[in-house]
Amino acid sequence: MNLRDLKYLVALADLRHFGKAAEACFVSQPTLSTQIRKLEEELGVTLIERAPRKVMLTAAGQDAVQRARRIVAEVEQMKDAARRSQDPAAGTLRLGIFPTLAPYLLPHVVPDMRERFPKLELLLAEEKSDVLLQQLRDGRLDAALLALPIHDDQLQTHFLFEEPFVLATSTQHPLARHAPLHPDALNAETLLLLEDGHCLRDQALDVCRRTGATEKTGFRATSLETLRQMVAAGVGVTLLPQLAVLAPIVQPAGIQLVPFESPPPSRKIALVWRKSSSLESFLLSLADLIATRAKAQLQSS
Repeated sequence: MNLRDLKYLVALADLRHFGKAAEACFVSQPTLSTQIRKLEEELGVTLIERAPRKVMLTAAGQDAVQRARRIVAEVEQMKDAARRSQDPAAGTLRLGIFPTLAPYLLPHVVPDMRERFPKLELLLAEEKSDVLLQQLRDGRLDAALLALPIHDDQLQTHFLFEEPFVLATSTQHPLARHAPLHPDALNAETLLLLEDGHCLRDQALDVCRRTGATEKTGFRATSLETLRQMVAAGVGVTLLPQLAVLAPIVQPAGIQLVPFESPPPSRKIALVWRKSSSLESFLLSLADLIATRAKAQLQSS
Protein backbone atom coordinates (compact mmCIF):
# COMPACT_ATOMS: atom_id res chain seq x y z
CA MET A 1 0.00 0.00 0.00
CA ASN A 2 1.33 3.47 -0.87
CA LEU A 3 0.14 7.06 -0.75
CA ARG A 4 -0.44 7.16 -4.50
CA ASP A 5 -3.01 4.35 -4.31
CA LEU A 6 -4.82 6.09 -1.45
CA LYS A 7 -5.03 9.24 -3.56
CA TYR A 8 -6.51 7.17 -6.39
CA LEU A 9 -9.14 5.77 -4.02
CA VAL A 10 -10.08 9.23 -2.73
CA ALA A 11 -10.37 10.61 -6.26
CA LEU A 12 -12.59 7.70 -7.28
CA ALA A 13 -14.79 8.23 -4.20
CA ASP A 14 -15.16 11.92 -5.01
CA LEU A 15 -15.81 11.60 -8.74
CA ARG A 16 -17.56 8.18 -8.84
CA HIS A 17 -16.15 7.57 -12.31
CA PHE A 18 -12.98 5.68 -13.24
CA GLY A 19 -12.22 7.81 -16.28
CA LYS A 20 -12.67 11.14 -14.49
CA ALA A 21 -10.70 9.93 -11.46
CA ALA A 22 -7.85 8.78 -13.71
CA GLU A 23 -7.83 12.14 -15.49
CA ALA A 24 -7.76 13.99 -12.16
CA CYS A 25 -4.80 11.84 -11.05
CA PHE A 26 -2.98 12.25 -14.40
CA VAL A 27 -2.86 8.50 -15.10
CA SER A 28 -4.57 6.19 -17.56
CA GLN A 29 -7.86 4.57 -16.59
CA PRO A 30 -6.38 1.01 -16.74
CA THR A 31 -3.57 2.11 -14.40
CA LEU A 32 -5.98 3.53 -11.84
CA SER A 33 -8.28 0.52 -12.08
CA THR A 34 -5.36 -1.90 -11.65
CA GLN A 35 -4.07 -0.08 -8.56
CA ILE A 36 -7.53 -0.05 -6.98
CA ARG A 37 -7.73 -3.82 -7.57
CA LYS A 38 -4.32 -4.31 -5.97
CA LEU A 39 -5.42 -2.23 -2.98
CA GLU A 40 -8.51 -4.41 -2.59
CA GLU A 41 -6.37 -7.56 -2.78
CA GLU A 42 -3.97 -6.22 -0.17
CA LEU A 43 -6.80 -5.32 2.21
CA GLY A 44 -8.73 -8.50 1.45
CA VAL A 45 -12.04 -6.67 0.94
CA THR A 46 -14.03 -5.20 -1.93
CA LEU A 47 -13.91 -1.41 -1.79
CA ILE A 48 -15.76 -0.53 -4.99
CA GLU A 49 -19.08 -1.89 -6.20
CA ARG A 50 -18.70 -1.80 -9.97
CA ALA A 51 -21.88 -1.42 -11.98
CA PRO A 52 -22.46 -0.25 -15.58
CA ARG A 53 -21.95 3.52 -15.68
CA LYS A 54 -21.99 3.67 -11.89
CA VAL A 55 -19.36 3.45 -9.16
CA MET A 56 -20.42 2.93 -5.56
CA LEU A 57 -18.47 2.39 -2.37
CA THR A 58 -19.06 -0.70 -0.26
CA ALA A 59 -19.26 -0.29 3.52
CA ALA A 60 -15.59 -1.26 3.74
CA GLY A 61 -14.85 1.18 0.95
CA GLN A 62 -16.52 4.06 2.77
CA ASP A 63 -14.45 3.32 5.87
CA ALA A 64 -11.26 3.03 3.81
CA VAL A 65 -11.93 6.33 2.04
CA GLN A 66 -12.40 8.16 5.34
CA ARG A 67 -9.10 6.78 6.61
CA ALA A 68 -7.38 7.49 3.29
CA ARG A 69 -8.53 11.12 3.38
CA ARG A 70 -7.00 11.58 6.82
CA ILE A 71 -3.72 9.93 5.79
CA VAL A 72 -3.42 12.00 2.59
CA ALA A 73 -4.28 15.17 4.51
CA GLU A 74 -1.69 14.43 7.19
CA VAL A 75 1.01 13.89 4.56
CA GLU A 76 0.08 17.13 2.81
CA GLN A 77 0.20 18.93 6.15
CA MET A 78 3.63 17.42 6.80
CA LYS A 79 4.88 18.77 3.48
CA ASP A 80 3.24 22.13 4.11
CA ALA A 81 4.70 22.31 7.62
CA ALA A 82 8.17 21.65 6.18
CA ARG A 83 7.73 24.52 3.73
CA ARG A 84 6.36 26.77 6.45
CA SER A 85 9.34 26.03 8.70
CA GLN A 86 11.35 28.06 6.20
CA ASP A 87 8.59 30.61 5.52
CA PRO A 88 5.49 30.38 7.77
CA ALA A 89 3.35 32.39 5.35
CA ALA A 90 4.21 30.33 2.25
CA GLY A 91 2.25 27.39 0.93
CA THR A 92 -1.42 26.70 0.31
CA LEU A 93 -4.30 27.40 2.67
CA ARG A 94 -7.67 25.74 2.02
CA LEU A 95 -10.17 27.98 3.78
CA GLY A 96 -13.91 27.33 4.05
CA ILE A 97 -16.60 29.95 4.63
CA PHE A 98 -20.40 29.81 4.65
CA PRO A 99 -22.57 31.64 2.05
CA THR A 100 -24.19 34.27 4.28
CA LEU A 101 -20.75 35.54 5.30
CA ALA A 102 -18.45 34.94 2.32
CA PRO A 103 -19.48 37.74 -0.11
CA TYR A 104 -19.73 40.33 2.66
CA LEU A 105 -16.51 39.64 4.59
CA LEU A 106 -14.02 38.36 2.01
CA PRO A 107 -13.79 41.56 -0.09
CA HIS A 108 -12.60 43.38 3.03
CA VAL A 109 -10.25 40.66 4.30
CA VAL A 110 -8.62 39.09 1.25
CA PRO A 111 -6.71 42.23 0.12
CA ASP A 112 -5.16 42.49 3.60
CA MET A 113 -4.27 38.79 3.50
CA ARG A 114 -2.55 39.19 0.13
CA GLU A 115 -0.58 42.17 1.39
CA ARG A 116 0.51 40.51 4.63
CA PHE A 117 1.07 37.01 3.20
CA PRO A 118 2.12 37.59 -0.44
CA LYS A 119 3.44 34.02 -0.89
CA LEU A 120 0.26 32.39 0.40
CA GLU A 121 -1.93 30.54 -2.09
CA LEU A 122 -5.49 30.90 -0.81
CA LEU A 123 -8.04 28.30 -1.95
CA LEU A 124 -11.57 29.23 -0.88
CA ALA A 125 -14.51 26.86 -0.47
CA GLU A 126 -17.99 28.32 0.02
CA GLU A 127 -20.40 25.73 1.47
CA LYS A 128 -23.06 25.37 4.13
CA SER A 129 -21.73 24.91 7.66
CA ASP A 130 -22.39 21.16 7.94
CA VAL A 131 -20.44 20.54 4.73
CA LEU A 132 -17.53 22.69 5.92
CA LEU A 133 -17.37 20.83 9.23
CA GLN A 134 -17.21 17.48 7.49
CA GLN A 135 -14.53 18.73 5.09
CA LEU A 136 -12.51 19.94 8.07
CA ARG A 137 -12.77 16.54 9.75
CA ASP A 138 -11.81 14.78 6.51
CA GLY A 139 -8.76 16.98 6.02
CA ARG A 140 -10.07 18.57 2.83
CA LEU A 141 -9.92 22.02 4.46
CA ASP A 142 -7.23 23.53 6.66
CA ALA A 143 -9.58 25.91 8.43
CA ALA A 144 -13.04 27.42 8.14
CA LEU A 145 -14.92 30.53 9.19
CA LEU A 146 -18.00 29.31 11.05
CA ALA A 147 -20.64 30.58 13.44
CA LEU A 148 -20.44 29.48 17.06
CA PRO A 149 -21.17 27.28 18.88
CA ILE A 150 -19.19 24.35 17.46
CA HIS A 151 -19.50 21.08 19.35
CA ASP A 152 -16.61 18.86 18.23
CA ASP A 153 -13.72 17.73 20.41
CA GLN A 154 -11.50 17.29 17.34
CA LEU A 155 -11.74 20.96 16.39
CA GLN A 156 -10.17 24.12 17.80
CA THR A 157 -12.25 27.32 17.72
CA HIS A 158 -10.85 30.84 17.94
CA PHE A 159 -13.43 33.62 18.38
CA LEU A 160 -13.05 36.46 15.87
CA PHE A 161 -15.92 38.92 16.15
CA GLU A 162 -19.59 39.33 16.98
CA GLU A 163 -21.84 40.44 14.13
CA PRO A 164 -25.15 42.17 15.02
CA PHE A 165 -28.37 41.58 13.11
CA VAL A 166 -30.61 44.31 11.76
CA LEU A 167 -34.29 43.96 10.93
CA ALA A 168 -35.14 44.34 7.25
CA THR A 169 -38.68 45.53 6.53
CA SER A 170 -40.48 47.20 3.68
CA THR A 171 -40.65 51.00 3.96
CA GLN A 172 -44.41 50.65 4.52
CA HIS A 173 -44.16 48.24 7.46
CA PRO A 174 -45.09 49.67 10.91
CA LEU A 175 -41.74 48.59 12.39
CA ALA A 176 -39.87 50.63 9.77
CA ARG A 177 -40.54 53.75 11.84
CA HIS A 178 -39.23 52.33 15.14
CA ALA A 179 -35.45 52.70 15.52
CA PRO A 180 -33.69 51.51 17.52
CA LEU A 181 -35.98 48.54 17.96
CA HIS A 182 -36.34 46.37 21.05
CA PRO A 183 -36.14 42.67 20.08
CA ASP A 184 -39.46 42.03 21.85
CA ALA A 185 -41.12 44.17 19.16
CA LEU A 186 -40.80 41.12 16.93
CA ASN A 187 -43.47 39.39 19.02
CA ALA A 188 -46.25 38.14 16.70
CA GLU A 189 -44.19 38.95 13.57
CA THR A 190 -43.62 36.27 10.94
CA LEU A 191 -40.07 36.19 9.58
CA LEU A 192 -38.86 35.15 6.15
CA LEU A 193 -36.04 32.64 6.62
CA LEU A 194 -33.48 30.73 4.58
CA GLU A 195 -33.83 27.06 3.70
CA ASP A 196 -32.52 24.24 5.90
CA GLY A 197 -28.76 23.90 6.13
CA HIS A 198 -27.96 27.60 6.47
CA CYS A 199 -26.63 28.49 9.91
CA LEU A 200 -28.35 31.89 9.60
CA ARG A 201 -31.66 30.04 9.60
CA ASP A 202 -30.84 28.45 12.96
CA GLN A 203 -29.71 31.80 14.35
CA ALA A 204 -32.91 33.50 13.20
CA LEU A 205 -35.03 30.70 14.67
CA ASP A 206 -33.24 31.22 17.98
CA VAL A 207 -34.25 34.90 17.87
CA CYS A 208 -37.81 33.81 17.08
CA ARG A 209 -37.88 31.58 20.15
CA ARG A 210 -36.63 34.37 22.39
CA THR A 211 -38.94 37.09 21.06
CA GLY A 212 -42.15 35.24 20.21
CA ALA A 213 -41.77 35.69 16.45
CA THR A 214 -42.56 32.83 14.08
CA GLU A 215 -41.42 31.63 10.68
CA LYS A 216 -43.50 32.46 7.63
CA THR A 217 -44.73 29.08 6.45
CA GLY A 218 -44.55 28.06 2.82
CA PHE A 219 -41.49 30.17 2.06
CA ARG A 220 -37.78 29.37 2.41
CA ALA A 221 -35.21 31.38 0.51
CA THR A 222 -31.98 30.04 -0.96
CA SER A 223 -29.97 33.25 -0.45
CA LEU A 224 -29.88 36.58 1.36
CA GLU A 225 -30.49 38.34 -1.95
CA THR A 226 -33.81 36.51 -2.34
CA LEU A 227 -34.75 37.52 1.21
CA ARG A 228 -33.96 41.17 0.43
CA GLN A 229 -36.13 41.21 -2.67
CA MET A 230 -39.06 39.55 -0.89
CA VAL A 231 -38.85 42.05 1.98
CA ALA A 232 -38.73 44.97 -0.45
CA ALA A 233 -41.84 43.55 -2.15
CA GLY A 234 -43.70 43.61 1.17
CA VAL A 235 -43.89 39.83 1.58
CA GLY A 236 -42.55 39.94 5.15
CA VAL A 237 -39.63 40.92 7.39
CA THR A 238 -36.31 39.21 8.08
CA LEU A 239 -33.04 39.45 9.97
CA LEU A 240 -29.88 40.39 8.06
CA PRO A 241 -26.30 40.24 9.38
CA GLN A 242 -24.72 43.68 9.58
CA LEU A 243 -21.85 42.97 7.16
CA ALA A 244 -24.47 42.10 4.53
CA VAL A 245 -25.99 45.59 4.64
CA LEU A 246 -22.85 47.75 4.70
CA ALA A 247 -21.45 49.59 1.67
CA PRO A 248 -20.75 48.74 -1.06
CA ILE A 249 -23.76 46.38 -0.79
CA VAL A 250 -26.74 48.17 -2.36
CA GLN A 251 -30.18 47.58 -0.87
CA PRO A 252 -33.17 47.24 -3.22
CA ALA A 253 -35.67 50.07 -3.40
CA GLY A 254 -38.47 49.74 -0.88
CA ILE A 255 -36.44 48.15 1.92
CA GLN A 256 -35.85 49.70 5.34
CA LEU A 257 -33.07 48.54 7.69
CA VAL A 258 -33.94 48.94 11.36
CA PRO A 259 -31.20 48.58 14.03
CA PHE A 260 -31.93 46.96 17.38
CA GLU A 261 -31.39 48.40 20.82
CA SER A 262 -28.20 47.35 22.58
CA PRO A 263 -27.45 44.52 23.00
CA PRO A 264 -28.84 43.49 19.60
CA PRO A 265 -29.40 39.92 18.42
CA SER A 266 -26.12 38.75 16.91
CA ARG A 267 -23.98 35.84 15.80
CA LYS A 268 -20.44 34.99 16.86
CA ILE A 269 -17.92 34.13 14.13
CA ALA A 270 -14.85 31.97 14.75
CA LEU A 271 -11.94 30.51 12.83
CA VAL A 272 -11.99 26.73 13.23
CA TRP A 273 -9.29 24.13 12.56
CA ARG A 274 -8.33 20.61 13.61
CA LYS A 275 -6.55 20.36 16.96
CA SER A 276 -3.99 18.11 15.26
CA SER A 277 -3.14 20.75 12.65
CA SER A 278 0.48 21.85 12.31
CA LEU A 279 -0.71 25.27 11.09
CA GLU A 280 -1.95 26.58 14.44
CA SER A 281 0.66 29.31 14.81
CA PHE A 282 -0.02 30.64 11.31
CA LEU A 283 -3.79 30.32 11.75
CA LEU A 284 -3.66 32.41 14.91
CA SER A 285 -1.92 35.16 12.93
CA LEU A 286 -4.55 34.86 10.24
CA ALA A 287 -7.33 34.97 12.85
CA ASP A 288 -5.92 38.21 14.25
CA LEU A 289 -5.92 39.77 10.77
CA ILE A 290 -9.50 38.70 10.01
CA ALA A 291 -10.79 39.84 13.41
CA THR A 292 -9.13 43.25 13.15
CA ARG A 293 -10.46 43.91 9.64
CA ALA A 294 -13.98 42.66 10.38
CA LYS A 295 -14.27 44.73 13.57
CA ALA A 296 -13.05 47.83 11.74
CA GLN A 297 -15.68 47.28 9.05
CA LEU A 298 -18.46 46.80 11.60
CA GLN A 299 -17.43 49.88 13.56
CA SER A 300 -17.43 51.99 10.41
CA SER A 301 -21.19 51.60 10.02
